[in-house]
Amino acid sequence: MHPDLSTAAWRKSAYSGGEGGNCVELAVTPQVIGVRDSKNTEGDVLTFSPRAAAAFMAAVKGGRVGD
Repeated sequence: MHPDLSTAAWRKSAYSGGEGGNCVELAVTPQVIGVRDSKNTEGDVLTFSPRAAAAFMAAVKGGRVGD
């Protein structure tokens, strides 16, 4: 299933610098969380369920990614 995120409001990560480096954007909908490269907005989008996105973010914040 490929959700339609064409009308979603995308926002750049607060951790992305203003120098045009490695930046991601997020679109939050009730069904999915979309993640894309801010330099390639027409490129591929990763989608996660809200539950999976919350678990991933908790792991990142807790330093448990890669364990």
